[in-house]
Amino acid sequence: MERIKVEHIYKQYRLGQVGTGSLIQDVNRWWHKVRGKEDPTMKITEFNDPVAHDSSGFIWALKDISFSVNHGEVLGVIGRNGAGKSSLLKILSKVTSPTKGQIMLNGRVASLLEVGTGFHPELTGRENIFLNGAILGMTKREITQKFDEIVAFSGVEKYIDTPVKRYSSGMYVRLAFAVAAHLEPEILIVDEVLAVGDVDFQKKCMGKMKDVARHGRTVIFVSHNMEAVKNLCTRAILLEHGTIVSEGLPSDVIETYLMSRNQLDWGKEYSEHEAPGNAYTRLKSIELTPIREDGKPIISVKSTLEIKISFWNYVEDLVANLSLHLYAATGECVFNVITQLPPPTIGIGLHHARCVIPKELLNTGVFYVSFMLVQDTAKPLFNFEEVLIFEVEEEREITNWHGKFPGFVRPNIDFKLQA
Repeated sequence: MERIKVEHIYKQYRLGQVGTGSLIQDVNRWWHKVRGKEDPTMKITEFNDPVAHDSSGFIWALKDISFSVNHGEVLGVIGRNGAGKSSLLKILSKVTSPTKGQIMLNGRVASLLEVGTGFHPELTGRENIFLNGAILGMTKREITQKFDEIVAFSGVEKYIDTPVKRYSSGMYVRLAFAVAAHLEPEILIVDEVLAVGDVDFQKKCMGKMKDVARHGRTVIFVSHNMEAVKNLCTRAILLEHGTIVSEGLPSDVIETYLMSRNQLDWGKEYSEHEAPGNAYTRLKSIELTPIREDGKPIISVKSTLEIKISFWNYVEDLVANLSLHLYAATGECVFNVITQLPPPTIGIGLHHARCVIPKELLNTGVFYVSFMLVQDTAKPLFNFEEVLIFEVEEEREITNWHGKFPGFVRPNIDFKLQA
């Protein structure tokens, strides 16, 4: 049974203004709307590309979005910042309405789109639980039956009678998620807000969302944590510039996202005024080179990988640690290496670093690199995130093996039967 059906949804925003700037145009828009006709001031040529310069004053956040979510299904929504994920969730939560198209929701909807969603800051945690329950259409008796379970899950028992305006962001999220998940909505919509919570609470939330789905309710989950999407969701969609570009199994959609996001770029170089960084440091370039006996430009399990980094330092007599992290496509850290100890002292200017990953260490798959410049082993100056991405290909001589070895590393370790 379909819980959610979205048909040809469009959402357009006018940049910088609420109205058109003309009373006649505003009245004309209102008159078309009450008659069920399209907005006469809409443009159909502008798309949601946050990088592109827009001269018309209009932008499409969503364009021709259609999908359905069934009873008991967990749908993951992924994509870059600005892809239209939050706009889609706001339409599904009825925070805003689509410019064109329609949605059909079969059941009560609970949404957690940002910290403090649906909470009144002057009311206590206790009062907000009952307020949210009433908004969801539950009776006072139903809310009372769930009250102790909600408070226990949130971990804010000590502050339950304190106005929520005095809560930290983490306390806000814990209580808001506990209310949304325990008051038994048929549809639960969760945005990236869980990133505010600590690791233990995030695990509790994932477990609770799985439990919600097992009981036949529907979950829509937006996250940049690919591992969470992969483990929690039964299906995923990828948004790009306001349109769906991929839909299917989470592992397949995640791979499409990672490949399209970075296009397997082995190198980047910047001018100083455009380079990522801050007042302490900026990245000049990063380059990945496969080193092979046959000289082929192939990254495989038998390729030694050389990573060269150049960066500008703007701190006098900097005691510099360069920390390089290698991540798997799903977000787990494979390893972290740092420059030599004791760390060197460097001056203001351009500096270079080099890291070599030996062959027959990494397994096949997509990996990405982040690195951080740290002062005196304690003060991070800047974290250059996801500056390099690459895919390790297969190159094995085992002809009767057609699967993928498990894990992120596959070291060539001697393992033999003894006679």
